[in-house]
Amino acid sequence: MCSASGKCVIALGASLPAIEYQALGLTMNVLFLCTANSCRSILSEAIFNAMAPKGMRAFSAGSYPKGEVNPLALQALLDAGFDVEGLYSKSTDAHQALAPDIVITVCDKAAGEACPVFFGPATRCHWGLSDPSDVNGSEAEINAAFAATIQQIQKRVSAFIALPFAQLDSDALKAELNRIGSL
Repeated sequence: MCSASGKCVIALGASLPAIEYQALGLTMNVLFLCTANSCRSILSEAIFNAMAPKGMRAFSAGSYPKGEVNPLALQALLDAGFDVEGLYSKSTDAHQALAPDIVITVCDKAAGEACPVFFGPATRCHWGLSDPSDVNGSEAEINAAFAATIQQIQKRVSAFIALPFAQLDSDALKAELNRIGSL
């Protein structure tokens, strides 16, 4: 379903392939959520925005934001060739008017982290990521952890933008998003 402003909600069955979003000037907003919004959700926002076609845009937020982005996350993004301009730690309140189409939590449930909850009509999924900022070790080991997280996010974003949105109803979309979260 597309509004007069060009916003299409894919969870309601009006899904389009990524290339059609670009060609038609439509938008799809993806919100990456984590607890602190200082590392994994920031990495995901930057990488998604660099890789996604025009019309798809990522945002990030945290349920308990630290108020600053982890400097190692910013450096890892720069080292990998990604833009860091405009990235900042923010709460979910910063996006109250966003109405995202898809909300992706990136906290690490396996490590016992509580993931933020998003209330709204968006399609929700979980793409758990270990927190590279929790790695203790040498500078090389810490850098390797950040690089591995960036590679995992790139792999997931590549799979996301390759989805055949026009062929997916909301249940199939959710299944595909969850499958991507296991990559």
